[in-house]
Amino acid sequence: MSPSIAARDLMRDAWPIHRYGKLDNIFYHAVRFISPRVTKDFTQRRARSIWEGNARRIDSEEMDALRAALVEEAHREQRELTARLASLDEKIAAFEAAAHREALARPFSEMGR
Repeated sequence: MSPSIAARDLMRDAWPIHRYGKLDNIFYHAVRFISPRVTKDFTQRRARSIWEGNARRIDSEEMDALRAALVEEAHREQRELTARLASLDEKIAAFEAAAHREALARPFSEMGR
């Protein structure tokens, strides 16, 4: 696989379109993340060329920054999934508690008849 295609895949995985909504947002966040990590000027135009797989060359600094972005995205997704699972655990516990209260209340109400 060529470096430009590998960089394209890393970038698309690190900044998924479903999270950012549109490409302009992706390029903005990519520049904010990558610029401090590379010595050369990293612009939105450069981000677009990597996203499209048209970049003629990929510097090792850029590849390192893209890998770091992928790790950051994985951590963010893990935090979101952990929070979602905790929320689901709370809902399940609430449903079970409500079902348990109903089960306990039924025999007493039927006894009064």
